[in-house]
Amino acid sequence: MATLSQWVAGSRPRTLPTSLVPVVVGTGVAVGEGHPVWWRAALAAFVALILQVGVNYSNDYSDGVRGTDEDRVGPLRLVGSGVAKPKQVLSAALLCFLLAAVAGLVLASVTTWWLLLVGAFAILAAWFYTGGKTPYGYRALGEVSVFVFFGLVAVVGTVYVQTETLPWEAWVAAIPVGLLACALLVANNLRDIPTDRLSDKRTLAVLLGDKWTRILYSACISLPYMVVLAMSPLHPWALLALLSAPLSLPPTQKVLNGANGPHLIPVLGETGRLQIVFSVLLAIGLAI
Repeated sequence: MATLSQWVAGSRPRTLPTSLVPVVVGTGVAVGEGHPVWWRAALAAFVALILQVGVNYSNDYSDGVRGTDEDRVGPLRLVGSGVAKPKQVLSAALLCFLLAAVAGLVLASVTTWWLLLVGAFAILAAWFYTGGKTPYGYRALGEVSVFVFFGLVAVVGTVYVQTETLPWEAWVAAIPVGLLACALLVANNLRDIPTDRLSDKRTLAVLLGDKWTRILYSACISLPYMVVLAMSPLHPWALLALLSAPLSLPPTQKVLNGANGPHLIPVLGETGRLQIVFSVLLAIGLAI
């Protein structure tokens, strides 16, 4: 029976900011538009957070029952390590999805019905990332999903539930947020290339190979700053996000200098910190 601390570790807490930063940026856009609704922003943050936990437990379950987590470098896997039974982890994932659905239903009830479809697609995407007979996370589509749901859907959705509009700033601001979320996944999959190949897990990193995956990571880190520069003529305060640039150097240097295996674990933490600081600064700039 897993302990509480093991359940917390299995939820992969270091990944959770990835779910919250889009809500922060989306709320920054809403403030800039003059129509923030704070309780809706808080509920959107809950949906994003609990859905992320559900994704993590779902991946833990699906990878665990397939045996792809038996020899893995990185955080604790509940099923793969044997500290929790597969049914327990599956139940935890389904409970998280249910809570996200209920909170999303509340937001849809005060805005528009089609948010229910968006929420349903998000939950299905969360499950089929590693679940089902042909998980798309094993078919090099993980980065696409992350960009769409942790970038476009999360940022634009947060803006919509507060303002009930879809301003261009929401779409553009979603691009750097999605790219930095992709950078986290790319670094994670770069670390796992050897074990993923053995388990026939065909991530984008496996298909691209070591060299091009490192280049992809660097692109995901650098392109957000170009987007900010493109926004600056109409939103000069968005340039505040450039203050985060020094935080991008250590992880990029490690990746380009050939760090692998356990040496890539610090890169995940550094990328996560960059994502948080960049997004908070961008949110402040867009709010101003």
